[in-house]
Amino acid sequence: MESKVKEQQNIPTSKVQRAAKFLTTGAKVGGNYVKHYAKKVVNPSHTKEELHNNNATDIYNSLSELKGSALKVAQMMSMDKNILPRAYQDKFTMAQYSAPPLSFPLVIKTFQKYFGKNPDQMFDTFTKSAINAASIGQVHQATKDGKTYAVKIQYPGVADSVSSDLKLVRPFALRLLNMNVKELDHYMDEVEEKLLEETDYVLEVDRSREISEACAHIKDLVFPKYYSDLSSERIITMDWLNGLHIKEWLESNPTQEQKNRIGQALWDFYHHQVHNLMQVHADPHPGNFIIQPDGTLGIIDFGCVKVIPEDFYHGYFSLIKRDLLMNEEELNEIFYNLEFISEKDNDEEKLYFKSVFKEMISLLGKPFHVDTFDFSDDTYFEKIFQLGDRISNEKMFRKSRQARGSRHGLYINRTYFGVYNLLNQLQATVVTTKPDWLK
Repeated sequence: MESKVKEQQNIPTSKVQRAAKFLTTGAKVGGNYVKHYAKKVVNPSHTKEELHNNNATDIYNSLSELKGSALKVAQMMSMDKNILPRAYQDKFTMAQYSAPPLSFPLVIKTFQKYFGKNPDQMFDTFTKSAINAASIGQVHQATKDGKTYAVKIQYPGVADSVSSDLKLVRPFALRLLNMNVKELDHYMDEVEEKLLEETDYVLEVDRSREISEACAHIKDLVFPKYYSDLSSERIITMDWLNGLHIKEWLESNPTQEQKNRIGQALWDFYHHQVHNLMQVHADPHPGNFIIQPDGTLGIIDFGCVKVIPEDFYHGYFSLIKRDLLMNEEELNEIFYNLEFISEKDNDEEKLYFKSVFKEMISLLGKPFHVDTFDFSDDTYFEKIFQLGDRISNEKMFRKSRQARGSRHGLYINRTYFGVYNLLNQLQATVVTTKPDWLK
């Protein structure tokens, strides 16, 4: 099925063109605020809902045209459901697999640049329209010698504009995320490093092979095979996996047993990566999973992989233990190492941040404290959102003179919240395996 979405003929690639697009969007957002406050004067009970809807639409439309890092940040923010008003979540979620695709002449140009050939010269058939378009690249279906392939093509200019785009997206992120500047900079450094890796398709093919081979033994998982001779720095060719994304699959009314089976495969996949491989597929959004007709789970897209440093791993998961039987000295050492507290803090700040992070990690660790966990429990997720909401509005956090938490925690937290969110969508009950030392 080929895309019916209106295709883009070009992408603004120069810094000046991209900055101009951000400025125009900033002016629109500013105008939306002016309109909102004018209406508020006339009607004091006027809510921010319309403002959020207008801003979400204007920001998403601009980022969709720009593609790349800016759109990826929007996608990431939609996954952190507790940090954005719902209008943004709904709109930015579209970045996961329905950005406007590029027109075929631009696809041909990319093939010419990296292979010196048109796609039609390399494959027997090649869809002229993208089957799927996301933030960094789009996917076409191709066949060769009776075999069907998925061909992922990176948008032109994406790799070169990561750093400048993130600088341009900062004002939006500051306004939408309710963060202080130090915290945002801390967040953005790690995001920039990961995004630069995501634009390196040679690295992605290597990691895809490595992790899929290391996880091949896990029950109910399927991975595509990758083809180096048909791939380059900006193009990846892999097996085409037939099946449905989670949302579509759920609409087919699977049984609870089928949902639990997929949920278990997902949990086992992440367990093995985090605790045995010490590196993890850190982009668990619905677009990266395909449920096969035989009820197994296909995993695609290893662009975003987080390597977990050993000292961070031990400190982080020590806090997840059900009974924190450590003495105060040990506990303090972990809090310092994970950068939740520092020597710059006074006693009141140390006390406050330790209690907040303990609460946060024990909530995140709840599935680890039992043998099986029912992820359909919406009250559990409500508690997570409420805690995030409460923290982001508390003065101590807002006025903090430093970023809180190790940069490594950003993608690990995001991974776990993303996986929990998928398991909640599946309404699955899973056996929550954990390493022996954590039991």
